[in-house]
Amino acid sequence: MPVYEYKCEKCDRDFSLEMKISDYTKKKITCPECKSERVKRQISSFQTITSKKS
Repeated sequence: MPVYEYKCEKCDRDFSLEMKISDYTKKKITCPECKSERVKRQISSFQTITSKKS
């Protein structure tokens, strides 16, 4: 499941949320600290893990 990183524009807190891709487009994101909806998604790196077949 992807992890999305956000920054609250009201209290300046960084936070991460783990959610399904389908939930990302539907869910209203709020800051866990101040409950503000003024959040901005941050650019972050990602990593994939695959199984290696012998």
